[in-house]
This record gives sequence, C-alpha cells and structure tokens, in this order.
Amino acid sequence: MVEHLVALAGNPNVGKSTVFNELTGMKQHTGNWAGKTVSAAEGHFEHDGVNFILADIPGAYSLRANSAEEAAARDFICFGGAEAVVVVCDATCLERNLNLVLQIIESAPRTMVCVNLLDEAKAKGLRIDLELLEQLLGVPVSGVTARSGKGIREMCSRLCTLVGEPVKKISVHTALPENIESAAAMIDAKLDYIRKLSKRTVSLRILTGDEEFLRKASEYEGTEIVVGDEINGILAELSEKGYTKEKIADCIITADVERSREIARLAVRSTKGSPYRRDRKLDRIFLSRRFGVPAMLLLLALVMWITVAGANYPSEILGNCLFALGDKMSEGLVSAGAPGWLEGVLIQGVYKVLAWVVSVMLPPMAIFFPMFTLLEDAGYLPRIAFNLDRCFRCSGACGKQAITMAMGFGCNACGVTGCRIIDSKRERLIAVITNSLVPCNGRFPTIIAIITMFFVTATGKFSSVLSAVVLLAVILLGVLMTFLVSKLLSVTVLKGIPSSFTLELPPYRRPQIGKVLIRSIFDRTIFVLIRACAAAAPCGLIIWILANVDAGDKSLLAHASEFLDPFGRFIGLDGVIILGFILGFPANEIVVPIILMAYLAQGSLTEIADTSELRHILTDNGWDLTTAVCMIIFTLFHFPCATTCMTIKKETGSLKWTAVSVIVPLVVGVLLCSIVSRIG
Repeated sequence: MVEHLVALAGNPNVGKSTVFNELTGMKQHTGNWAGKTVSAAEGHFEHDGVNFILADIPGAYSLRANSAEEAAARDFICFGGAEAVVVVCDATCLERNLNLVLQIIESAPRTMVCVNLLDEAKAKGLRIDLELLEQLLGVPVSGVTARSGKGIREMCSRLCTLVGEPVKKISVHTALPENIESAAAMIDAKLDYIRKLSKRTVSLRILTGDEEFLRKASEYEGTEIVVGDEINGILAELSEKGYTKEKIADCIITADVERSREIARLAVRSTKGSPYRRDRKLDRIFLSRRFGVPAMLLLLALVMWITVAGANYPSEILGNCLFALGDKMSEGLVSAGAPGWLEGVLIQGVYKVLAWVVSVMLPPMAIFFPMFTLLEDAGYLPRIAFNLDRCFRCSGACGKQAITMAMGFGCNACGVTGCRIIDSKRERLIAVITNSLVPCNGRFPTIIAIITMFFVTATGKFSSVLSAVVLLAVILLGVLMTFLVSKLLSVTVLKGIPSSFTLELPPYRRPQIGKVLIRSIFDRTIFVLIRACAAAAPCGLIIWILANVDAGDKSLLAHASEFLDPFGRFIGLDGVIILGFILGFPANEIVVPIILMAYLAQGSLTEIADTSELRHILTDNGWDLTTAVCMIIFTLFHFPCATTCMTIKKETGSLKWTAVSVIVPLVVGVLLCSIVSRIG
C-alpha cells in the first residue's frame, strides 16, 4: 500500500495540531505557546482511496532557523522526504503567517495553504478572499475551521489532487533586488547536479552563507554542494557592490515581509473598524504596569489554592485504597508462605513507597496541569512572559523563562522540558539550572504542613492570615532567588548578553476543555508520574534495607542519620532530616514520612494525619521555630528530585550541566539555612 508523506507546517498557535487531530483522529494537544510541538508526531489517514502519513512538525516562524524547533521544522521540510507540505495559517493574522508560506513555497516540491480559524476571523469582521489568495501565491489554498471540521474534506480532496500531479515549477516567487536575482540565477546554473532540493533555495543559502544548511543539503543530495571559484567570484562581485552575506539575508527577509504585506492587503478585507477590540481591552488589564503583575500573582495564587485544597481529599481516598490493597497483598504473601524479608522488601519497601508517591503526586498534578493548560490555551501564558521579560533581561536571562518557571510550580521536570521554547542555548541552560528554585507541587505539602504546625498554632485568631502570608513569602523567595541565581550565572559560567526574542501575543480564545483534560493528564501528569515511579521503586528497596538491617545495636538508618547529624546541626537541621531528603530523592513527597520513620524507629514509611500529634513528635525530637524555618528553606532549596534530574540529563545531554543543576539549589539552601541557624 502506497502512503504519501505530508508535512503539516505553520507558525505556532495557528491550530496546526487541531488540523492534525481532525485528519488523523489522534488527540494531540493544541497549545497556545510557541514551541509546544518539539518533534514530529505522525498519524495516518485516508481520503478517496489515497493513503497519507501526516507529520505534525514543530511550529516555526521562518525556515531561517533561529531555534531548535525552527531547525527541526526546516530539516523535515527540506530533507525529510515529504511529498507535499500543508502550511496552516491563522485567518485572523494572515500577514504574519505568509512569511513562512513564501519560504516553504520556494523550498518544497508541492505546497498547499490551509487557512484555519475562519470562524474567528468572521467574528472579528475579517473576510479572506481565498481564490485571490490562491492566484497571488500560485499554490492551492483551502479554508477550514478545524475545530468543527468544516472545510476539512474539501482540503483533503485538493491534497489528493496535489500529490497525484507531477511536481510543477514555481510559478510565483518573491522578487529580490536585481543584483541578488542576477547572482542567484548564475549560481542556479552551476547547480545542475541538484536533484532533490529546490535550486533557488540552495542558491539563496549560498548567497547568505548558511553553512549548516549546505552541509545537510549535501548529505541529503548524496553529493557535496561545492562552492567553487566561479561561485566565489559571483559572491565577490556582489560584495564589491556592497552586498555582504548579512545584507543579502536582510534583503531576502525584507522582500518576504513586503510581499506578505502586499498579499494580505489584497486578500483580506475588514468589515469592522477594529477586529481586535476585545483583545486590546483585556490586554489593558493583563499587560498594564499597574494591574499586570498583581493579576498574574492573583491567578497564580488561585491556581495554587485550588491545587492544594482540591488535592487533599482525592489524595486521602487514593492513599487509603492503595494502602488497603498493599495490606491485602501482604496477607496474600504471608498466606502463601513467603518469607518475612520478601514481604518486607516487596510490600513494606517497594510497594509502599510507590503507593505513597502515586497517592500524593497524582491528585495535585491532575488538578494543576489542566488548569495550567487552560491558561495556555486561552492565550494568557505569553502575557506572563511579557510582564516578567524586563526582570529576566535584567538577570541576563530570557523573558520566556517566566513560562518555564511557572511550569515549575506544577512540576520541575515539566518546567525543564518547557525550556525548549528558549532559543539561546546559554539562556536555556540558565532556565534549566534555576527551575528547581521554585517549589513544585511535591514540596508544597511539606511547606504547608510546617507552616500550619509552627506558625498557625502560635498566632491565635490571625493564624490563617499569617499562614497565607508565609506561604506567599516562600513562593516569592523562590522567584527572587531565580532572578539572583540567573544573574550570577549570566555573569560567570554562562556569561553573555540577553538575546532578543519574538514574543507572540496570540488572540484570547475559548479553551477546548475536553481536549485540555485528556492531553494534560496523558501528556504531562502520566508522563511525570511514570518517571517518578521508575525512580521510587529502587528507593523503596533501599529505604527498607536501611530501616530493617541492623549493624550492632542500631539499624543502618540510625547509623546513617548519626553520621549526617553534625552537618545537619550546622545548617539548623539534624541528621535524620538530611537523610530524609537524601532518601527522598525519587520524590519530595516521601521526605516527611522517612523522617517520621527514623524518629519513631519503625521499619516502613509512617504517616500521621493529625498535625498536633505530628508537631508533638517533631518537638520531642528537638524541633523549634528555627528548625521549622530552616526546614522550609531547605525544602524550597535542595537538589532536584530524580525525575527532574533524569529530565535535565535528557534535555541538556550533559552530566556536567545535570551536576550543576543539582549543586546550585543545594548550595543556596545550605547557605540560607546556615545564616538562619546562626541568627536563630
């Protein structure tokens, strides 16, 4: 069975993944932030007996790659072997999208334009003349509303016709200054050995000195693209006329922009005075100097409150079910005559830790990630980057780090993955290293419990207010340290000038709640949970061995805590607490249960639901207000969990930067705890 490979391209936020979902039936998440799709997702579909493989490639603004996503999109379009490219455009901002369309038309053998979001354009009073647009571009153009499926069948029919036709010579291309056009034509004549790629594209890349493209083009063609004496002579003549490689690139970009503007002027009509009136009104609030940051903090506080408050009851139910199942499994092993050590290892060790991690991590993530994704789909997250851009630029970092930091409040591993949206490698590393300086949902239960036990009970009727103030102060401390450490890194090991970036403010849209719920759970929640469980299982074995194997008159756990006690005391804690953080490396949620297990000298993880009883146990083991403050600080600033470390290694491909990401927050925590313990 013959299948035609088709690439689905487009700017970020144009509904590309929605088109993909509609065609293939796969439920890809439709994000509203640049760089969401970081690798090509493939799906299959059939129309009128023609079979297709559809690749949803990363969103890009240009084929002149400025980021990892744009490089991936360029490589797939130019060297991925696609028979055709469908370029999805946003009908509400067609001019901005046409720049990429013009580049793809000159690079791909067959190109088709899909103008999406016609319903939103109509609501804004915009009318797209699709027939005229097709004439101006010289390629097939179809209009669709992918959310409702309107126009999809007609688009598929035209796609079937496109892949069934022989490749046609480009009938329309962007006119460049005469000297550049002449030079490109002369170079084109020297490239008669080019068989797969567009000669004009290669010629223009030679003129702009794009060595990376030429290297990959040579590999794709199977023969080296030689820039010999004759071509060098053409380049020298251009240079004598003042056309350097940089100026040629600027001329090409300018020509594409001007042509995009002219095409949009002719093909788009507005029946309303201001189609973006609603967006402008909302932006006066969310982007204003007076209300922007307070609104952002209010939304963040609301998300956190819903996450923490909403997760308590589901966590309790899930925990009870999982631990009850563990008891049944334990009884089954005993009834089957299994030795006690085997039951201890499998149930009291591995299973109990896994059950604890799942019951504590799953509910808050299942609440936080859908809410975060709703803000993403609604178009609000880029506004956060806009509001915090100045702060991050002053720190020598990139404004997009605001988004990855916000993702870190839900899960640092997801925040690290989100750093892919940052174009500069230097700034991407800064964002990765500092992401663990904000508390994830695994650290919030510990912080809130300590605040409740040591601040609420001591302050009477104003306890709840002070508790909220302390929690907000902890969050703001994490944000402040993110700025400070980013600045320190930017002037030392990651020295450099903050880069500028194109900040797209997409229109506000009504989120697709059903798809948000499905994809946020499967793409993010389950992804993080699987990694956490993979790290928690072996840790459960180690914890059980340390707690149940004696050396002399004490368990290995007691010996280890005694060994760590001098260091713990130095920073205002104790050896048991330090050991709890070390053994809690797979997941922050099990740190307190490990501490209780050691204090009570029990052989498995211990949970105490009554906060007054818990406070009594802690104070009996030497805790005071200073210890509580140091515990909050160290919970906020210590090494990332195993899941985050695994993600950092995967994203950076370097053990060096993984080690730096572990050391930096740990050093911050040790220094601050040492200072507090001396003051206390």
